[in-house]
Amino acid sequence: MSQPNSLLAQLWAKTDTPGVRTFLLSILALGIAFLLAVYSGAAAELGNIGVAASSALFALAIAGWVAVTIVPTLAKRTPLRWIGYRMEYRITRAGWIYIGATLLVALAALNTGNNLLFLILSCLISVILMSGILSSISLAGVELRIELPEHIFAGQTVHASVEVHNEKLMFPSFALRVEALVEKEASAAAVLERPVFFPFLPRQERVKQSVPVRFLRRGLHVQDSFRIVTRFPFGFLQKARRVTLKSEALVYPSVDASSVLADMFPGIEGSIESHSKGRGHDLHALREYLPTDSARHVHWKASARMGSLMVREFAREDDRRVLLVLDPYSADAQGESRENAEERFERAVNLCAGIAWHFYGRNAQLEFRGAGIETRLAPAAESIFTILRYLAVAEAEKPGMESSLLPELAASPDLFKLIVTSRPRGTIAAELWHSSYVVFLESLEQSSGRG
Repeated sequence: MSQPNSLLAQLWAKTDTPGVRTFLLSILALGIAFLLAVYSGAAAELGNIGVAASSALFALAIAGWVAVTIVPTLAKRTPLRWIGYRMEYRITRAGWIYIGATLLVALAALNTGNNLLFLILSCLISVILMSGILSSISLAGVELRIELPEHIFAGQTVHASVEVHNEKLMFPSFALRVEALVEKEASAAAVLERPVFFPFLPRQERVKQSVPVRFLRRGLHVQDSFRIVTRFPFGFLQKARRVTLKSEALVYPSVDASSVLADMFPGIEGSIESHSKGRGHDLHALREYLPTDSARHVHWKASARMGSLMVREFAREDDRRVLLVLDPYSADAQGESRENAEERFERAVNLCAGIAWHFYGRNAQLEFRGAGIETRLAPAAESIFTILRYLAVAEAEKPGMESSLLPELAASPDLFKLIVTSRPRGTIAAELWHSSYVVFLESLEQSSGRG
């Protein structure tokens, strides 16, 4: 007996106590009004017209009081929005078979007039009605929430959280399936590639599932239409309810290391070192020599004065100071097809993201510039996600709208620049070559056999 008592205690704790009291008061008042109405009828038959009239007036007054005072209070506490849910119906294959069998029984009952067949027919029809009622109850009062990870990279599988909440006070829900609705003309992928199934959802409870999601392309993926579907209880009828829930996923470009990037980084590192030597290092401190130090960093004068080998230590920010630039140039301006131009710019964005992620792993001092964005020189850990958010939605410049980004960079030769561009060779100003490493997409395509 302890388990039923505990269940009743939990139910009472989650119940709207003032609402229950108001409901019970209305039932009591209406019961009294009913008894007065019955007494009024009996008094009228006995000839007591005055008693009958007064009893009828009291019954009418009590009923009117309930209608004016208690009914509006109960209506405010009732989740009437569930009644306005838009339901979608579809008869399943099993449902069509069942309806066909019901029609055969109906024809046999009408032709023979057998009461047993009529009884069977009524049971078959009642099963259809109960299927519709129970499926509606199962869908009513169910709310949906979807949470996506903060950082999502194209081509990588991450886990999203799908949560359903049963707001009903008394009834659980069964066999719920959550699906994403994608319009036929939409080019973006759905947030949920596969339906998520919830076999049982207790009343006043939340159930959460973690599901894998994967986006193949960068960009902002918006999903605002979902559907909760059920075939409970018999599978004859599939009933669905649309849920408007705006879910956004900002997908960064892929940062997976490719063979192109692996072949490129030695040249980039060499260019950075050459540029650093050309403009010199700022001396940070002197310290004792360690076996892992290079002999060229030995400070001989200080070593002779101190009586032991001393090496020079340079300021760390001068070791890896990089200005990463994404040129918004579009190959479409040179007469290439739109598809090839878009594909080449996508490769430029992916290369730029991979390079930024590489310097993030090296904890370099990184600055980034693109069309409409300029980050300050700071440790890459502070600006990497700002850069990736820009790259997620970056677009190539339109033909006829030449960007002034590269001419502006030519005026600042003090910082090493790493430029990723779709321009052909020979179109970069000579002033940039002395302090830049330029990645030409055209050359990469030719070296990989794409040209």
